[in-house]
Amino acid sequence: MIFAGVDWAEAHHDVHFQDEQGRRLAAGRLAEGVGGIARFHELAAAHAGQPGEVVIGIETDRGLFVSALVAAGYQVFAVNPMSASRYRDRHRSSGAKSDPGDAKVLADLVRTDRHNHRPVAGDSDLAQGIRALARAHQSIIWARRRQANQLRSALREFYPAALAAFDDLTSGDAVAVLKAAPQPALGAALSRAQITAALRRGGRTRRLTERTAAVQAALRAPQPQPAPALAAAMGATVAATAAVIAEMNTQITALEQQLAADFELHPDALVVRSLPGLGTILGARVLGEFGDAPDRYPSAKSRKNYAGTSPITRASGTRRAVLARHARNKRLADAIYLWAFAALGASPGARAYYDQRRAAGDTHHQALRALGNRLTGILHGCLAGHTLYSEHTAWAHRTSQQTTRAA
Repeated sequence: MIFAGVDWAEAHHDVHFQDEQGRRLAAGRLAEGVGGIARFHELAAAHAGQPGEVVIGIETDRGLFVSALVAAGYQVFAVNPMSASRYRDRHRSSGAKSDPGDAKVLADLVRTDRHNHRPVAGDSDLAQGIRALARAHQSIIWARRRQANQLRSALREFYPAALAAFDDLTSGDAVAVLKAAPQPALGAALSRAQITAALRRGGRTRRLTERTAAVQAALRAPQPQPAPALAAAMGATVAATAAVIAEMNTQITALEQQLAADFELHPDALVVRSLPGLGTILGARVLGEFGDAPDRYPSAKSRKNYAGTSPITRASGTRRAVLARHARNKRLADAIYLWAFAALGASPGARAYYDQRRAAGDTHHQALRALGNRLTGILHGCLAGHTLYSEHTAWAHRTSQQTTRAA
């Protein structure tokens, strides 16, 4: 066996090869791209007969370079950058740091401690595509939220009537009307016909008369008037931000359609969507982030640990605390939190479990995290057996336990 550390960067990668005793075999800097991958193969082949004899540590599990290493048959371990930093501190008290030095640290780490780290999973191409689409979809939604917060801040300064008219500034109603009337005076001057036309452009087809009257009343409500120069400047800002949000809405819809089409092609889609609270988009997020490598999660506990839903215990002497995990896959944690919330209205068992946690003293967020942890375990069982969700199977044992305690 030989061990390689790869300090990944955007333009180049530093590598360090060592044997089982930690002696240096080779080192160098590789260019990004085909040439760098070919050079890595040359260095590895000079000291190993088969790709499976090469164990690689790298601080990322994504990208073309990592995909090429996995496809070649190397054992690739994705090391959390925080873990690599702590490992470096174990051996260097000076605080020195360099890219070649980091490559050596990663080689040392997989040589001595790879059993504490996870190998890069061999997910299918379809699962990788679903993950990429789900992340792009989620990133645009987060970016839209930031744009909406900026728009809300601008409207609060000079156009409070618009805030009274629209609760959701990312909605088609709000975007269409604000593009047509980005200033208070323009909003107050809109006729019902103009408002109705704007609402139709925003996609509204129902209750047009009622919604038009409500928007007109809010926009014509008395409010302090800004100076003309300020109104013009802030109006231009509102119009630009509304246009950005409108385009984001269009792209989010397009990504949702592509994500739904790809998700339906996956063999696990039917199982994932059978769980309460998981629809097409949220189910695609969960599937994409977990991946579909069959041996990646040997137990429900390992899946929960990766998801970050299982709590951690900190104990020292007589002090003991059970805390939520903060070092975790933030995208997956967000999806599971939303999943748990949606499951409350779709599963009597999930609702009963949540109520039990609340009665025991958990806050709303703590109870949802606990429910998400439980649902992750149920998902693992369904995927392991490729069986659809059953409300009775998932929660019957808890119902029987509660009945026994009551008796």
